[in-house]
Amino acid sequence: MRIPILLLAMSLPILCAEDLKLEQAIELAVQHNADIVNAMLDVEKAGDRLAAFHTKLLPNLSFTALGAQQLRPVTFTIERGQLGDFTSTGPIPSNDVKFSTPLRPTGILSSRVAQPLSGIYKVKLNLRVLDIQKQLAKEQARAKRHDVVQSVKKLYYDIQRVESSLNVAHEMAKLYRETDRLTADYVLQQVALETDHLEAQTALARAEQDELTLSDQAASAKEQLNQLLGREVTTEFSVSSIQEASAGEVELVIARQQALEQRPEIRQSQLKIEEAKQDLRIKRSEYIPDVNAEFNSIALLNFSSFLPGQATSIGVSLSWEPFDWGRRKHELTEKRRSVNQAKNTEADARNKVLVDVNDKYRKLQQVRAQFRVARLSQKTAVERLRIANRKYQLQAALFKTVLESQSSLQQANNDYDQTLANLWTAKAEFEHAIGEN
Repeated sequence: MRIPILLLAMSLPILCAEDLKLEQAIELAVQHNADIVNAMLDVEKAGDRLAAFHTKLLPNLSFTALGAQQLRPVTFTIERGQLGDFTSTGPIPSNDVKFSTPLRPTGILSSRVAQPLSGIYKVKLNLRVLDIQKQLAKEQARAKRHDVVQSVKKLYYDIQRVESSLNVAHEMAKLYRETDRLTADYVLQQVALETDHLEAQTALARAEQDELTLSDQAASAKEQLNQLLGREVTTEFSVSSIQEASAGEVELVIARQQALEQRPEIRQSQLKIEEAKQDLRIKRSEYIPDVNAEFNSIALLNFSSFLPGQATSIGVSLSWEPFDWGRRKHELTEKRRSVNQAKNTEADARNKVLVDVNDKYRKLQQVRAQFRVARLSQKTAVERLRIANRKYQLQAALFKTVLESQSSLQQANNDYDQTLANLWTAKAEFEHAIGEN
C-alpha cells in the first residue's frame, strides 16, 4: 500500500495545478508585484509630504526654556537724580543705587506664536509643487504598471509557445517511436538497412532531448512569471492554449493620437514643465518680504526683583533682504532655463513616442505576414508527411523520405508556434506603445 500512496502524493501538485488565465495573471501582478506596490507607496509618501507641508499655513507655536547657573552677577546702577529731580523731594534717588543679581540658578522661558501673512502665498506656491510631484508619482506608478503588465504578457505568451512546442515534441516522439518500430520490423524482413534503424533511433533520441529541453524552459518561464505576480516562485499552474490573434488593431493615425494622450511619458514631461514653471514662481516670491503676526512672551525666573519677571507683546514682524548682489537674478535665470529644458524634453518625448508607435505597428504587420506564411507551411508539411508515411507503409518510398518529411513537419510546427507567439508579443508591445491600460 505504500507505493500507491507515494505515487498519489507525487501527483497531487499536478492535479491541483491552477489554470491561470492571462487576465488573472495581469490582475495578480497589478495587486502584488513588488515594483508596483513600491510605486504606489511612493504616491502615498508624496501625499504625506503634501499634507505635512499644508500645516505651514497654520500658526507656528514655539517654546524655549533655558536653565543656567549665573557665573557673574548682573549689576545695574541708577545714578543720583536719574529718575527725576523735584523741588518737593529733591533728586530721585538721592544717591547712586546699585543692584546686583545673586549667583544662583536662574531660568528664562520664551514662547512665540507666529501667523504667516505674506508667507501664505509662498506656502501655497510650494504646495502646488508638492501636488505636481504627487501627480508625477502617480504617472510613474502607471508607467511601472504598464511595464509589468507587458512583461507578464510576454512571459505568458512564451510559456504558451514552449508548452505548444512541447506538445508537438510529444507527438513527434510518438511518431518517431512508431517509425522506429516499423524500421525494426523491416530490418528483420531484410527490406530495410540497419543504418535506417540507427537513423530512426537517433531521431527518436533527438526528439526526447527536445522534450526535456522544452520542459525545462517551461519550468523556468513559470518561475519568472510567479516572481512577477508577487507570489511563491514554485507555485504550480497551467496556462491556456495559445490562440490565433485577431486583426483588430487600430489604424496607425488613431494609434498615434492615443499614444500622445495615454502614454505616461508624455504626461510626466508635461508635469515637469508645470513643476519648472512653479519653481520659477517660487523663486520670484523671494522678493516679497516675510511678514508675520506675532505674539511673544518672555519670563525670567529667580533673577533680581528689580528686573521684570515677565514681558509680553503682540505685533507684526518683517524680514527682508533688499540687497543680494544679484544672487536672485541669476537664480531666476537658472529657473527660466530649466523651464526651456522641460519644454525641450516634452517635445523630444512626443517624438520618441511617435517613433515607438510607428516601429511597433510595422513590426506587428511584419509578424502577421510571417504568421500567414508559417501557417501555410505547416499545412503543407502535414500533408507531405501523411503521403510519405503511407508510401513507406506500402514500401513505395525510402525511409529517408519519411525522415525528411518528419523533420520538415517538426520545423514547420516550431516555426508556426514561434511566429504565433511572436504575433501575440508584437500585439502586446503595440498595446504598450499606445499606452493602453
